[in-house]
Amino acid sequence: METPVSRSALYGKLAGPLFRSLESATAFCKLRSNPWVELTHWLHQLTQQPDNDILHVLRHYQIPLSDVEKALLRQLDMLPAGASAISDFSHHIDLSVEKAWMLASVRYGDNKIRSGWLLLALLTTPELRRVLSSICAPLATLPVDELTEILPSLIETSPEAQERPYDGSGLASAIPGESSQAIPGGVQDGKSALAKYCQDMTAQARDGKIDPVTGREHEIRTMTDILLRRRQNNPLLTGEAGVGKTAVVEGFALAIAQGEVPPALR
Repeated sequence: METPVSRSALYGKLAGPLFRSLESATAFCKLRSNPWVELTHWLHQLTQQPDNDILHVLRHYQIPLSDVEKALLRQLDMLPAGASAISDFSHHIDLSVEKAWMLASVRYGDNKIRSGWLLLALLTTPELRRVLSSICAPLATLPVDELTEILPSLIETSPEAQERPYDGSGLASAIPGESSQAIPGGVQDGKSALAKYCQDMTAQARDGKIDPVTGREHEIRTMTDILLRRRQNNPLLTGEAGVGKTAVVEGFALAIAQGEVPPALR
């Protein structure tokens, strides 16, 4: 009789970038007021990363990333909205992680789930392939048999190859969504999810671990104004990789550390 694997243990096998993309998907789902975190959210967040296995596959088969993004955005607009909280991950996300882990560990001898194994799980599991066809036709048209054989060589130079499974960081368990509190989670080991999964940028600034930031004064002032609102006071930084989102956060942390923000934010 098989012993069921806990969800936290299974999700802990996600490679770092894949785990973070699912974490981003939960926050994105909450921002859009969708009731469930769906594969559409997850795939969309994966297309926003600068480099990963899936992008290597798209380049090999000359599938424009813009076509994939447009298909996913259309599907996102069709999801139900108006939810005050996220219920959970959808059944299809749980199933895709389970099938991807089987592929990674049994067929390819990997100790982590990469986005390449996830994509192949979507293509080789009938139920998931039907879902993929409905949400992103460009991905669903990939040649399954050929991809199954050549995928390891396609993703050999992907940055995911150097990543460890998320549970390799020393965490006993891991479920995306808890650290951002997009999906409610409990307090474990006496630490809040915020303390366990996030970096204290203000503390780093006070310790002199962040270099001075220039040219981001307007963005920092805008963030300060948003945080001082009574309502709708959650700033969201978006943009392509390399445009300076982290620099804005670092600049804001430095402003707090140097006492250059209103008392309410110190």
